Amino acid sequence: MKRLLLLRHAKAVPGGTKIDDHGRALAERGRSDAPKIGRYMRKRNLVPNLVLCSTSKRTIETAELAFADFPERPDLEFLDALYLAEPEAIVSLLRQRARDAKSVCVVGHNPGLEASAALLARDPIARKEKDAFDAIEEKFPTGALAVLDFEIRRWRELEPRSGALVEFVRPRDL
Repeated sequence: MKRLLLLRHAKAVPGGTKIDDHGRALAERGRSDAPKIGRYMRKRNLVPNLVLCSTSKRTIETAELAFADFPERPDLEFLDALYLAEPEAIVSLLRQRARDAKSVCVVGHNPGLEASAALLARDPIARKEKDAFDAIEEKFPTGALAVLDFEIRRWRELEPRSGALVEFVRPRDL
């Protein structure tokens, strides 16, 4: 089994003409939400072996804050290709880069992460799975985490509509 964690960057400062999008930092709320989601991940044993992170300032800060207090820090790779990536690019990167990792976290952006969750999640079977799917369809807000489990041995076997959406949590839920 393989586990995928899709973590949208925490709340960032608003964009504008004076700040290029790639360089936007976390807002105060984002700096408090990212460690919360990290604590939640540790408490629920949602601990990735590998983190694939966009190179934007807000995703890097989110990853650093979320994983700062983990007893063992996961391997962290910063990838330009994840900046505003489409779901097909995210899936391709997972197939190529995840190697033997049992659990991988992608720290990125919307709409790519929300679309990736929709692409990879199977039709809901259990009520909890349906509720998580409905919550994602409603909104995948900043700092939110989707967790999908796949009955595969290698990441290169990753296929659309094959993952069980086992969890979806937003900072406001914590």
